Amino acid sequence: MPNHRILSPSLSALALALASCGTGAVGETTAGSEVSATTDESLIAQDYGTFAEPWAAAFIPGTPLLLVTEKAGTAKIVDTSTGSPKLVTVSGLPKVDYGGQGGLGDVAFLPGESAPTLESRTIYLSWAEAGDNDTRGAAVGRGTLRCDTADECAVTDLTVIWRQPKVTGRGHYSHRIAVSPDGQHLYIASGDRQKMDPAQDTTNNLGSIVRLNLDGTPAAGNPLPANPELWSWGHRNTLGLAFDAEGGLWNIEHGPAGGDEINLVKPGANYGWPLVSEGEHYDGKDIPPHSTRPDLAAPAISWNPVIAPGDMIIYRGDLFTAWQGQAVIAAMKPSGLVRVSFDGETAREEGRHAFEKRLREVVEAADGAIWVLEDGRGSGKGRLLRLTPG
Repeated sequence: MPNHRILSPSLSALALALASCGTGAVGETTAGSEVSATTDESLIAQDYGTFAEPWAAAFIPGTPLLLVTEKAGTAKIVDTSTGSPKLVTVSGLPKVDYGGQGGLGDVAFLPGESAPTLESRTIYLSWAEAGDNDTRGAAVGRGTLRCDTADECAVTDLTVIWRQPKVTGRGHYSHRIAVSPDGQHLYIASGDRQKMDPAQDTTNNLGSIVRLNLDGTPAAGNPLPANPELWSWGHRNTLGLAFDAEGGLWNIEHGPAGGDEINLVKPGANYGWPLVSEGEHYDGKDIPPHSTRPDLAAPAISWNPVIAPGDMIIYRGDLFTAWQGQAVIAAMKPSGLVRVSFDGETAREEGRHAFEKRLREVVEAADGAIWVLEDGRGSGKGRLLRLTPG
């Protein structure tokens, strides 16, 4: 069992940030309860409560408030500054097509909106949206998060600004969102929806990464005039997007049976799926490796056996000094954190930190602490853990 500790209680940042007219909160939990992570380095793991199939989380810029999405279509805001963190349920969320890999997905905020008070903020959400004839596809919406009292937050004026084509099945939505460091562009990962071949068809957006203006319109300077939202294609199932200190965009994606990979994402590059992979099909059929197609972009690193990534950050903080500039990956198989360092356009694994439960999400806080969410597979319940050096 790892070491753990209880944060000293402090004045609730939620009460300050919401400019509230009340003091109550719903779903209160207690930090510092026993956790069951095991690591090959000493980490302090602090428990901040349990969520129903959590999928993503993001800090509201300028505050210690963490918004957590839950797959079935709910979301909560956690005040991480208190010893007994307050939870506020968020209303006004979209209707989601829940099932398989689908439901409420990612959340993102604009880095420039970082005032310490939280009256309203632009919010981006992704989710699986139902279509006609048993079809569905990912959607991304832009709205306003409003918190008028200490126990009431709502998303208002939510408008869909981007969609995948509606197809059958409930897999490989990807729908990860990243805002560029300058706050000017929105990058969205669009999975291949387990259809494979559309990832090589640039007339659609499946199996791609798109680059948009903040209102969802295609950004100027994208590489394909015929499909002006595309940035790159030939991706399978991207579940993490992260920028490095120089502004380079990296993704991490699931391979088939083997072949999970990290790529430096370049405009107009084709990353090869399903033409090439470092894995093989689930039925055992071979897929040519990237070395057979030098015209297609090869990964910076790949894994076989897989790590089943849930998300990825590139760490910039000061708490884990040896990790600066490294990718920190929430992994589901085997469960834990995986660390990767970069050297130009190549990468290598630096270490693994085993956890008992699958990790779906990883987030870096302003103080350099790392927050992770368990996937909740099986029990449907996943804990929020704050990690600091031992």
